[in-house]
Amino acid sequence: MDTAEHIAIVRREGERLASAAERTSLDAPVPTCPNWTLRDLVRHISGIHSWAATIVGQSRGRPYDPFTELEALWPSDAALVDWFRAGHQTLVHALESAPPDLSCFTFLPAPSPLAFWARRQAHETGIHRADAEASSGVTADYPPEQAVDGIDELLFGFLSRPGQRLKADQLCTLSLQASDSDAAWLVRISPDEPRISREAFSRADCRVSATAADLFLLVWNRRAPAGLDVQGDARVLDLWRKSITVRWS
Repeated sequence: MDTAEHIAIVRREGERLASAAERTSLDAPVPTCPNWTLRDLVRHISGIHSWAATIVGQSRGRPYDPFTELEALWPSDAALVDWFRAGHQTLVHALESAPPDLSCFTFLPAPSPLAFWARRQAHETGIHRADAEASSGVTADYPPEQAVDGIDELLFGFLSRPGQRLKADQLCTLSLQASDSDAAWLVRISPDEPRISREAFSRADCRVSATAADLFLLVWNRRAPAGLDVQGDARVLDLWRKSITVRWS
């Protein structure tokens, strides 16, 4: 997917997240984010959007913690969703107006800083839209190409960073196969850093076949494997679910 497509996803997912928040009590628990209410979620994604828009819009070369600045500025519950919408629009504008040769802080491999931020905010907003919808009992869905790109970002981006918790005493493998596209991934888990490849592997220790959207939710720990086609040693998938956590920076 190119940068323009990612920015379109940021716009679309933010609008859907706001709509989900409007029709649900801000006191509602977020089942996909234990100990969070919908209010916590909207504040979190608002902070992330502010952070990204500032780094892109001001070409900042270093990260900063947006939440220390925002904690004293949270609006009332009645104004929270509108406040989120305004910040979301600011982020979309920052991405759309940024020069192709933008130079700023990034933290994952990408063709350019602009490409990084458009993609990162597309999937950040998309996965939190699923969280917002889960508060009202709705299971999120995604177009296959968006879900495949989101899985790629997690596996080849976040899991490429050193210090991963996803490790095992002995080599084991997890195979993921999208049933609605030709995308497949193989995750090799060992005492060393995990190794990822884009390939199907029928003899993997654990094999999961599902739609790309369901796999996207699964690898981000937003859905349980129940109801998916899981074959082989399910303990490998349990290891994944216990080990994968992603920070916002």
